Amino acid sequence: MERGAAVVAEDVRGEALALLQAVPEGEPLDPVATALITLAVHASVTTLDRDGTDRAMRVALDAGATPAQVHETLVVVSGLGVHTLMEGSAHLAAILRERGDTSLDAPLDADRATLRTRMQGDDPYWTDFEREVPGFLDALLRQSPEAYQAFFAYTAVPWRTGAVRGLVKELMSMASDATPTHRYLPGMRMHLANALRLGAGRATVLHALDIAAAAPAHRGIPAAPGTGR
Repeated sequence: MERGAAVVAEDVRGEALALLQAVPEGEPLDPVATALITLAVHASVTTLDRDGTDRAMRVALDAGATPAQVHETLVVVSGLGVHTLMEGSAHLAAILRERGDTSLDAPLDADRATLRTRMQGDDPYWTDFEREVPGFLDALLRQSPEAYQAFFAYTAVPWRTGAVRGLVKELMSMASDATPTHRYLPGMRMHLANALRLGAGRATVLHALDIAAAAPAHRGIPAAPGTGR
């Protein structure tokens, strides 16, 4: 798709199917993974379905998920807010270049260069990341080393705690990016590819996408009773 084009639900499914062409069927999602992915899409900031979140938590616990797994799911999908940085940082850098700012193309200073080596190194994960979200990490590092470090620190939390299997984390991230109220194709594609590398089959990916497609519209969150003036 061309950058800037409107993304509809059919585009999400189409992108996924294109990446799944040669992928074997594989095993279905187990009940715990299904419940955690359902929780992820209902709890994500682009849905915030409180009733659905409550139901999904209960179903997950009843299916055998631990409290740590349920909470780690919340930590994983809370990272959706970083998409603001992903899109905004690169756009701001482009606007500043249009206005003649040459600092964004100058060699990194020693502190930033050291920071990039420490955080990214030569990990091929970040090469794949750059392909889906081009220019983001460089723009973020140049504009805010503090936010750059915070990005790596926060998104690493659920991978350090490790309560939920990596494959399920990738599927819930993919599903959260594929909900009707988000449709963030760069993240959806990246997490789908990661899930495939971790052994996901076609059946699990499509089931996760079906869960995402059924997520409700964002209804808003009312204020607590008695807080008005």
